[in-house]
Amino acid sequence: MSNPERIGVFGGTFDPIHLGHLAIAKTAMTQAELNKVLFVIAAAPPHKPGQSITPAETRVAMTEAAIKNEAGFELSRIELDRPGPSYTAVTLGLIQEAMPGARLFFIVGYDSALDLPRWHCPDEILRRATLLIAPRPENRRPLPRMLNNHHEMLVMAESPLSSSDIRARLKRGEMPSDALPAPVTEIIRRERLYQSCP
Repeated sequence: MSNPERIGVFGGTFDPIHLGHLAIAKTAMTQAELNKVLFVIAAAPPHKPGQSITPAETRVAMTEAAIKNEAGFELSRIELDRPGPSYTAVTLGLIQEAMPGARLFFIVGYDSALDLPRWHCPDEILRRATLLIAPRPENRRPLPRMLNNHHEMLVMAESPLSSSDIRARLKRGEMPSDALPAPVTEIIRRERLYQSCP
């Protein structure tokens, strides 16, 4: 009997996707011996109510451009193509239905892992997937006890990059090319994204 496929599920708004995201996905792929990583773009993240988010198709284009030449990386529209909030527990269930027998690994940052007990149906998330947690600079709060035996820490340099910081730099008129894949930089320039003036 063959070993089950090992699938990484990396959810986020990816607004924009940056080099830190790619480093996390590559580390997860190697460390957890994943067959593939699905980049699941959130439509309406329930933990970010009222936040202005770049249109979904623009985020899809940036993510596709960033992962196009990365073996084993795939974009998933599973949350974009269904109505309502993007609940991780529901998404993991749908992926399991589509890939019966696969073992799922949910890739998440340390800050999000700390908040996981407040997410929709956290027990269901932990039942469906093992967490792969990326370290975050200067966050030394202990992980919630409910994550015990349900996670692995990714062994990698802590990335200071965040999409919100990148958006702030772009709004100030900077082009943070050092933090973005070149094709994403090109889309941001062409579409004049994240600028404070039209």
